[in-house]
Amino acid sequence: MAGVRRLILLRHGQTEWNATDRMQGQIDTELSEVGRRQAKDCAPEMACNDLIHIVSSDLRRAHDTALAVAECAGMPVVTDTRLRETNLGDWEGMDHREVDALYPGARKAWRLDPTFTPPSGESKLEVGARALPVVTELLAERADWPGRTIILVAHGGLIAALTAALLELPESNWPALGGLANTSWVQLTSHGPSIEQPGWRLDVWNALAKVAPDVL
Repeated sequence: MAGVRRLILLRHGQTEWNATDRMQGQIDTELSEVGRRQAKDCAPEMACNDLIHIVSSDLRRAHDTALAVAECAGMPVVTDTRLRETNLGDWEGMDHREVDALYPGARKAWRLDPTFTPPSGESKLEVGARALPVVTELLAERADWPGRTIILVAHGGLIAALTAALLELPESNWPALGGLANTSWVQLTSHGPSIEQPGWRLDVWNALAKVAPDVL
């Protein structure tokens, strides 16, 4: 693995909104007591010996999770607004039942079609497109990455969209990547011949091995 770049995508800890099936999107919610404990518990595993960089969404639930990892690793956290969760537009603040009552069938369409856009929000394709440059810039800037690990701390919808974009999945295959549990993680590795052809592989998905709901 000497020349392989390892990328870990870590979802934030639980919020009260996660616990009550409320759509967060880009609303800046905080970790719950459970979420803070989850962040603290996952931090030692995430702070691996070959970790060189931590980048986080600026939303508090992700940033506070990243800070727990950073404390174990003894390194700073860089924030990037491009790692924010999906903008869910008019759905933000509603729970699942409220969305289903006002927009019958829309959540199912949203899960199955990455081009579907919630009212006044953004599609999964758009989320993947805004997050992808975070990784391509790291490929270009971090000459010390081969053989080492970078962690991005973000959100379930963002992580799924970014993973699909990195793997260059056809649109029809994007729904194959299901929900992520709080503080579960994804691992991708780059085996390509060059920065321009990184050759990303998906090694691990939802590492806590829990089936998670589609709650953003």
